[in-house]
Amino acid sequence: MDNFIDLVRQRRSTRKFMETSISPDLVAELMRAALMSPSSKRSNPWEFVLVDDAEMLKKLSLSKKHGSALIEGASLGIVVIADKTQSDVWVEDASIAALIIQLQAESLGLGSCWVQIRNRRDPEDKDSEKFVRELLGIPEQYGVLCILALGMKAEQKKPFDESKLQWEKLHLGHYKK
Repeated sequence: MDNFIDLVRQRRSTRKFMETSISPDLVAELMRAALMSPSSKRSNPWEFVLVDDAEMLKKLSLSKKHGSALIEGASLGIVVIADKTQSDVWVEDASIAALIIQLQAESLGLGSCWVQIRNRRDPEDKDSEKFVRELLGIPEQYGVLCILALGMKAEQKKPFDESKLQWEKLHLGHYKK
């Protein structure tokens, strides 16, 4: 990517992945970017659980009623968590880190998809955060924001169509209907 806007335009959610692993060097680059993510008061409440075991990815794919099945086909799942006792804005801090990972993935030629966990339910109507926390041994003080499914793209999507930008959602000076 030559510049940031090209990266943003190109990044699209990838739900189909090739059956290839992600090299340790690429994983290190993803996590290097994650650890540089900004946070409120530089509290760094976020942590990341990296899952590359196919059986565990299959279990994580059952963490929600809808929209999590794609995790089973990913090469890597990054569970984005944050210590709720360290920051009252842990959701925002973890969200920024997750997006940084997704942008880094795109810059490295990897596909990614955000699977929301916080405030979601599993197929048996159990809290998705609790489901993931129990499965991975995550302590109660950590909020589970999302799982990022990553891998080599099995499909190429067209870049974002800028003719569909919703300029009417911008308000100068004050809100106008």
